[in-house]
Amino acid sequence: MLFNLGDLVDRTQDLDALALIDCLTWEQPAHYSHRDLDRLACSVADGLARRGHHAGQRIGILSANRVEFLAAYFGIMRAGLVAVPINHKFPRATIEFVLRDSDVRLVFCDAARRELLPSNAASVEFDSDWRGFLGAPEFETVRPAPDAAAMILYTSGSTGRPKGVPLHHAGQLWAVRTRLGGGPHRDQRLLVAAPLFHMNALGTAKFVFAAHANLVLLPQFDARRYVEAIGRFHTTWITSVPTMMALAAREREVLARTDLTSVRTVRMGSAPVTQKLIDDIRAAFPRATVNIAYGTTEAGPAMFGPSPDGRKKPDLALGWPLPGVEVRIADARGRDTDQGVLWIRTPANMKGYLNLPEKTREVLTADGWYISGDVFRRDAQGAYYFVGRTDDMFVCGGENIYPGEVEQMLETHPDIVQACVVPVPDEIKFEKPFAFVVLRAGATLTEDEVKRYALEHAPAYQHPRQVAFMAALPLAGTNKVDRKALSEIAAARWREAAAASD
Repeated sequence: MLFNLGDLVDRTQDLDALALIDCLTWEQPAHYSHRDLDRLACSVADGLARRGHHAGQRIGILSANRVEFLAAYFGIMRAGLVAVPINHKFPRATIEFVLRDSDVRLVFCDAARRELLPSNAASVEFDSDWRGFLGAPEFETVRPAPDAAAMILYTSGSTGRPKGVPLHHAGQLWAVRTRLGGGPHRDQRLLVAAPLFHMNALGTAKFVFAAHANLVLLPQFDARRYVEAIGRFHTTWITSVPTMMALAAREREVLARTDLTSVRTVRMGSAPVTQKLIDDIRAAFPRATVNIAYGTTEAGPAMFGPSPDGRKKPDLALGWPLPGVEVRIADARGRDTDQGVLWIRTPANMKGYLNLPEKTREVLTADGWYISGDVFRRDAQGAYYFVGRTDDMFVCGGENIYPGEVEQMLETHPDIVQACVVPVPDEIKFEKPFAFVVLRAGATLTEDEVKRYALEHAPAYQHPRQVAFMAALPLAGTNKVDRKALSEIAAARWREAAAASD
């Protein structure tokens, strides 16, 4: 019976079976068994206890993906402490804020990120201090109260300072058990290149070790290396955000020379998906089932799945609510509707943001519903679809524009691989759509051709008033498209165009 999120080991299974291939050094990947990882997590827990850290204290992790990250993450929680994975792509000032906000007492870090820490921060560096820190390879896992915090994850902070989300043992263990449904999964080999400071990758890692499967871990995402890892390690299950898969799909030469037949499942989440991307993935991985996942830091990594009565899921649908998941779609007044903001209630719901009572009251109702801020729609069969973020929505001439809808429309053009739409200010319309477009290799499109295609395939108010072509869209720390950076570029280009026309 699982009781601590840091101890997911199934000791009825073969502990010497492979658990992890760490590709921190691509030329010489390191292999670890379930026993190896169990002992490493115990050594971290014992090392923390020996140095006087006690239950409830917060311990940070600031590092690229590697085995030590996972050992520290699980070991912190085994010792009854609270793990705080930190986005290492945050600027230094934001990292310092996270450390203060969560009252972190010690930080595990890699050599490349140590300089991001304040000079007075206590730290253990994986590349130098690690072996000396580790304690005994046996440790009696602490049995925490079910509502005790296991970890604090910080949101990306794209609209301001990041918000700390304390997540509790009982709720997160429910999420692990929910993802294990439909097993066994012992023969699966999963590939993870998304950063471990994010719910997507952390949730996958917990699933792997609880399922007694095995994981191929890349230190960071690189499209070419991602595809090469699939063929080299014969992965059966690949996980990503859609942007990662779109970039991988562009690596045609690597895809053509790589054996991809081992892949049986492609799982994407954390951002909108287009039909074109699904078609590209199916072409690259003809034996694989493509699943679109949805989860939030605040309410858990697993929300939707197959129809309870066996109905076929439409390609772009997330599916139907999983057992134990309550959802509703509400309008601005909280009334039920078929398109509006998704409200969620699961055993994994957070109790509130860290040190932010007013923000907590904005998103948590008195009866436990989390108001996600994500716009959803429900079709006649009861299947749910992600439309976009209310934060991303903007108004053009009185019409609400959800960028995700415009991007999906643009990406139906056979020569457009990716699109991102952001608003630019306008004195008459208030805001207008500005599109960034990535073309397929060898394609040539003009700005007028893109605009004309949009006018032919969507309402006129959605068509981009300016189009910028890019070789690739910039990514934020979570490997999603960096809308904030693109908004700044769009605003500058919009001003330049306005000045040139005066």
